Amino acid sequence: MDETIMRQKIKAKGEIMLEKAEKIGEVWAFQNESLEEKKQLVLFDNVQFIYELALAQLELKSFGVQFEITDGLREFKLLEDLEDIEPLRRKLAYFKLIKGKYTDYFYIVRKNRTRSINQYLTHWIYPYKGKFHPQMIRALLNIIGLKEGDTVLDPFLGSGTTALEAQLLGINSVGIDISPLCVLQSKVKTESIYVFSEILEWKNEILKKAQLSLFNFHDKALDKTIENISNEKVRNFFLMAKLVAISDNARRRKDFIKSFMKNLDLMILSVKDYVDIVKELNLKLGKVDIRLGDSRNLPFDDNSIDGIITSPPYSIALDYVSNDAHALKALGYDLNELREKFIGVRGKGQERIDLYNEDMKTSLREMYRVLKPEKYAVIVIGNATYQGEEIKTVEFFIDYAEKIGFKLVNNIDKIIFGLYNVMQKENILILKKGKANE
Repeated sequence: MDETIMRQKIKAKGEIMLEKAEKIGEVWAFQNESLEEKKQLVLFDNVQFIYELALAQLELKSFGVQFEITDGLREFKLLEDLEDIEPLRRKLAYFKLIKGKYTDYFYIVRKNRTRSINQYLTHWIYPYKGKFHPQMIRALLNIIGLKEGDTVLDPFLGSGTTALEAQLLGINSVGIDISPLCVLQSKVKTESIYVFSEILEWKNEILKKAQLSLFNFHDKALDKTIENISNEKVRNFFLMAKLVAISDNARRRKDFIKSFMKNLDLMILSVKDYVDIVKELNLKLGKVDIRLGDSRNLPFDDNSIDGIITSPPYSIALDYVSNDAHALKALGYDLNELREKFIGVRGKGQERIDLYNEDMKTSLREMYRVLKPEKYAVIVIGNATYQGEEIKTVEFFIDYAEKIGFKLVNNIDKIIFGLYNVMQKENILILKKGKANE
């Protein structure tokens, strides 16, 4: 038997699975195209969890589509003829085909420089824990009825997923976060597209300074060059590339300069992908307003926001200050001062839980205040574990939200089986504010 064939036959099953996993980012949207083009509504091949199926159905209902599910939960059959499929084709998140035509999202997710199916365009930039799945956020924006020109708020902005997905759908967004690192990465993901030509102009100069630092560890030429870039959006882009390299060095022991140069190239390619897809699909991008701020004191008028999609920090269990200490220090921030501002990292034991709960109550009241009557707030939240004890965060949120006037419209279990059969569970809470006189 040919030696090559023999090696292939004895290759461990785990190795084969790893190879397949590496290719998934490229092929998950393209399986069985010739057969599926004849169907009416076809899900993406990566849709596999019950919560995703539930969101796919809610998406269709939000557009008034009458349907039934067939083919082992993979195909949705239309129960009435749709004369105009463009709104669906342009906006849907969980469907790749609408009556034989590919959705915009099908083309958007192809612009991916990573191996993760949920890290397309600029979503991947910076390794932030607890990121939203962009596909879920796109669906939720549709489900709560937000349209071009409306404004969505994320008062716990995190890595900026809500802002980026709203931007792609032409929905205006406002993002607030207490962390300067979150604000920076979210700005880079959504603003770099507007200064792409300037980024390219600066690239060679930045790389030259990086190479100087490679041969002289104490050389600060790279830092000085970045600091001297006058355009804040361009400066932020290169600063973010530096922080990604710092993260790689701190977490994975990768060489800083080599990581910087590699990630800078990837970031530039990802921004180019964004520029290209906007042109290819003729997208009208939503306006993005990202601010350093506090969810407990939102800088907006009463009844001024069209919708809210957010996920409060799991800071009782995850210390975000310590987790991102290397990047925050590089930005020049005092970690002790930041700790006093962050939600959920102050205090110890029961005091820490009590402080977190009070901060969440204040944040919920603020969300209710700024949301327009009869509009929706979506909160993705799970129970945290602290000092070996499960904290009933979901029950707490539902109970207090209803006390201040929200109505719980839907509570979707978001259960994911991850590596080693570890089950992760969150809840997608869809809350509605009452009428103005209620």
